[in-house]
Amino acid sequence: KMLRFIPGTAQDVRAYFLTLQYWLAGSDDNVVGMIQALASRYAGHAARAEAPRDYPEVGVYHPALAERMAEHVDALPGGAGTRGTVGVLLLRSYLLGRDAGHYDGVIAALEARGLRVIPAFASGLDSRPAIERFFVVDGVPVVDAVVSLTGFSLVGGPAYNDAEAAETMLATLDVPYVAAHPIEFQSLQQWGASRQGLLPIEATMMVAIPELDGATLPTVFGGRADASGEACTGCGRRCTWPASGLAREMQSCPERAEALAGKVAKLVALRRSVRAERNLAIVLFNFPPNAGATGTAAHLAVWESLQATLSRLAAEGYDVDVPADVDALRAAVLQGNAARYGADANVHARIPADDHVRREPHLAQIEAQWGPAPGKQQSDGGHIHVLGAQFGRVFVGIQHVDMAAVALLLAGG
Repeated sequence: KMLRFIPGTAQDVRAYFLTLQYWLAGSDDNVVGMIQALASRYAGHAARAEAPRDYPEVGVYHPALAERMAEHVDALPGGAGTRGTVGVLLLRSYLLGRDAGHYDGVIAALEARGLRVIPAFASGLDSRPAIERFFVVDGVPVVDAVVSLTGFSLVGGPAYNDAEAAETMLATLDVPYVAAHPIEFQSLQQWGASRQGLLPIEATMMVAIPELDGATLPTVFGGRADASGEACTGCGRRCTWPASGLAREMQSCPERAEALAGKVAKLVALRRSVRAERNLAIVLFNFPPNAGATGTAAHLAVWESLQATLSRLAAEGYDVDVPADVDALRAAVLQGNAARYGADANVHARIPADDHVRREPHLAQIEAQWGPAPGKQQSDGGHIHVLGAQFGRVFVGIQHVDMAAVALLLAGG
């Protein structure tokens, strides 16, 4: 503002600072204004450029807002859900570019589940300012879960991760943390038609690195459609998006967005439930099978750790029948009725093969890959055996037997 009154080369300095203001805000209107301002000063263009428009560095977003972005959570539309509150982390750059169709789909899916949604963003690739401002009040979390839709780590970007800082922030929240991601390096049609799914770079940047923070449930929720206008074959809905030439806007994948919302809704419901009414499952390592490997791990006391975990769960209000000692725990899981059924461990449940065939909706796909039910492993020919033992509302299960772990990893279906 002061430089505008100083003649000469100071006007070039002013033009430089104005250009920075336009560029750093990064919205469509600011980019247009930047080009007009530069053209007016240095190319003799007659068009009048609007002044740079300021946008919040940290704020909330909702497609129903008149300006789509606001600085206060009270600006979010009413009709708040009654089944819990979910904080959603977004990238500011997509919002400034008005290219947030993928975010809109997830917000709508969460709200359809009866959840109150607080979509928040921060400048740059550090989401902590948004969390501190909108998800925590007076040191107390006001959300039941946090879902990051950035595709990156909580503190960092595509090639950087400050897991220690993220751990500190997530410990303050102490709520479920889910990291979902959009498809960026391929189109939705390519992803839907691929057996591989995510490309290696996508799996690294959007799944592996966020998991260092403690993120869970990696889920694709959208991406860019190609310009072909062809249907996506990733599921039976066969979604299509209009061919848009060079403007490949971000799109929501409805089936995945709804699946993500369903998982988050269950996490919220679980968190709001009474601890004594929760059912838990713990699965023990068991490879190679028939070699005494159940519950083993290098340099780790698995059974002692499991006993301590059950004791702590009981102390914190969960419904757990804690065995008298580690030996009793080990015997209940590994022995029990194993001799009666000729099994490798206690048989917790026997599922009749006829029931399995009748109830399993994906039977054809499973049998195409693994052969006819009930199979030869953990089965007596008429039943499928589920190995493990129940301790109150906590089930301790054993990893299913598979002699070819690599084949299982690479298998289709």
